[in-house]
Amino acid sequence: MASPQPRIGVVTYPGSQDDRDALWALAALDAEAVPIWHEERDLPDLDAIVLPGGFSYGDYLRCGAIARFSPATVAACEFAAAGGLVLGICNGFQILCEAGLLPGVLLRNESLRFVCRDLRLTVERDDLPFTARCAPGQQLVIPVKHGDGRWFVPDDVLEDLIESRQVVLRYAESCNGSTFDVAGVCNPEGNVMGLMPHPEHAVDPLLGADDGALILASLVDAARDAALAALDGSDHEARTDERSSVPAP
Repeated sequence: MASPQPRIGVVTYPGSQDDRDALWALAALDAEAVPIWHEERDLPDLDAIVLPGGFSYGDYLRCGAIARFSPATVAACEFAAAGGLVLGICNGFQILCEAGLLPGVLLRNESLRFVCRDLRLTVERDDLPFTARCAPGQQLVIPVKHGDGRWFVPDDVLEDLIESRQVVLRYAESCNGSTFDVAGVCNPEGNVMGLMPHPEHAVDPLLGADDGALILASLVDAARDAALAALDGSDHEARTDERSSVPAP
């Protein structure tokens, strides 16, 4: 049986600007990219969800603070609680932190300036659905573009996160003053991850870099595995139902 094409939803909020880039990048990596409007409370059948970058609701309160209450965000939180894969990129990372799915808060860059350039990142974990195509210690070149990207947690919380291996990516060069130079973190279960850099802008050499494809293709691989597992479960249920419908001798 041919491997299924995983269905990955990309949520669009008022003010999202990288949703179409994410849809294009995922489709280029052999996923069925499904656009999701922020008002959708009942999501279609999905194998993963991406919260893209941008300025949801104009960031008029704190970045992501209003989007955290969108019906699609609530649905994404339920999806994650059930073990579903959720990736937040830039503003999506901010939303996941505001929603309590990821630790920390995103503050104004230490320089108080907007940062927009390619940066080197160091991979801290390669055993996650989002980094399986990477190697530990590998350096990736992925662009950043943010004004509120300084991830912050108190020192005692950072110690716990390091011990529980929730730090996934770190900046290999100065960027925004993030605690411990963190560029991406995951939840304890490893099915939710957020990062400030934009992998969707680095999936083709024509764009200047293709290291972002390692992140997104890892997600596509994991989503495909989830789709296969769902198919196997459906086949098992179908066979069970078929046996139960056969009258006893």
